[in-house]
Amino acid sequence: MTAHRDNDPSAWLHALGPEDSGPVRTPVSSAEGVAEATDRLGARPVAWAIDLGYDLAQLVVQEVPELGDGPGQFDTLRMGTESVVLRTLLLLADPGAGDFVTEEALLGDREFARRRIGLGNVLRGIRIAHAELVRALMTACQELVPPAEHARQFRRVSELLFGFVDDFSSRMTAEYLAEHDRWVTSGAAAREETARMILNGEPVREESAGQTLGYPLGGNHLAFVAWSDAEVTVPTTDLQQAAARFLRHHGCAVSLVIPTGRTSLWAWGTPSTAEAEAARIEPRLPPDVRVACGSVRAGIAGFRRSHQEAQYAARIMRLNPRAAPVLDYPEVAVASLLSTDLPAVRRFVRDELGALAVDSPHMEQLRDTLRHYLRSERSLATSAARLHVARNTVTYRVKRAQELIGHDVGTRLLDVLAALEAAHVLGTAVLESVSGDTHEATSRRGTNLRSAE
Repeated sequence: MTAHRDNDPSAWLHALGPEDSGPVRTPVSSAEGVAEATDRLGARPVAWAIDLGYDLAQLVVQEVPELGDGPGQFDTLRMGTESVVLRTLLLLADPGAGDFVTEEALLGDREFARRRIGLGNVLRGIRIAHAELVRALMTACQELVPPAEHARQFRRVSELLFGFVDDFSSRMTAEYLAEHDRWVTSGAAAREETARMILNGEPVREESAGQTLGYPLGGNHLAFVAWSDAEVTVPTTDLQQAAARFLRHHGCAVSLVIPTGRTSLWAWGTPSTAEAEAARIEPRLPPDVRVACGSVRAGIAGFRRSHQEAQYAARIMRLNPRAAPVLDYPEVAVASLLSTDLPAVRRFVRDELGALAVDSPHMEQLRDTLRHYLRSERSLATSAARLHVARNTVTYRVKRAQELIGHDVGTRLLDVLAALEAAHVLGTAVLESVSGDTHEATSRRGTNLRSAE
């Protein structure tokens, strides 16, 4: 199918559209930009641009991982790529429509400067995205424009986009350098630099470092990291306010909050151990905000160690999308150690649990019951009370779980319990999908997968 009129060389743009079988993606660039493009081009070309913006961001992260380190950072990058694709379509439709460089792209550029990502990597990301954008437009043009018009349309796209890349790169470079200069002379940069030195184990004078941070380093520390997983990200101010509420809830009269991007932050507070342990009901957080906590540690070494533990807990949360929005490192310490080699722990879980290592609600129920049973030293009464079920229910589930494992768990108690903990904490990252081939996992125990159905 072609879409072209002699008096309108850009008519083919209106025939662009997303793949019908693909997911419907929510835009992350400004509502005003999306509305303008929809009004001038139509809904389907805009959906095509949103999909391409997502693909460009993914490609850039594959080639330059530093630019999208985490869900929030990826969405910041995607805001730029999506907005640039939308602006490109508008300029192809009307070359006098305005500027290529969008505010979303500049916003991401400033964040790259604050995150200390090298300018070379930023420019490399621009080149990668530009090359793929040109390829995608050429492919679409070839499909939608009559063959006799290919040469003229290809030349038009090339001239517009190759003229753009030099100007775009120059603007982004200037904005990056300006933001870098603003950032390195700010108090926020000094605090972040000092915190990073401590976290990296570099020698610092405790008193002067504490003065720079505005936070005493000699007492107890409770560290956490917080971020937003929302496609349309939570504003930085909302995230900082949530962090302040969280710290107050844990009895932290003195605190330190360091934003590490538009959608993430590090924080420390100085609670008493008793107050931190007593704070079990977490304060209300904004939707899609997630918090990973370390444990209470003392001194400058504790400042560093509690943060490391919070990062380990954050890694668990990113591996398992079903994890609770607030996670304490002590609850997942064993699984965190196991998760350093995911392929190995995946094999371990399947070897130890056999057909019980299937990711389904029924298998999860059996695993959870067996886990409580083993942790309570095989007490049916304690397990039933914790699970709020009858003792006979626990008896049945434990028996069924052992049948699926294929051996008496008492002969490999520590191994089975470690596998159950890993499955509970890491979830889909180490479990077999319901439709997957579990023959390898079950053959060791001689268990037929059909018995799990």
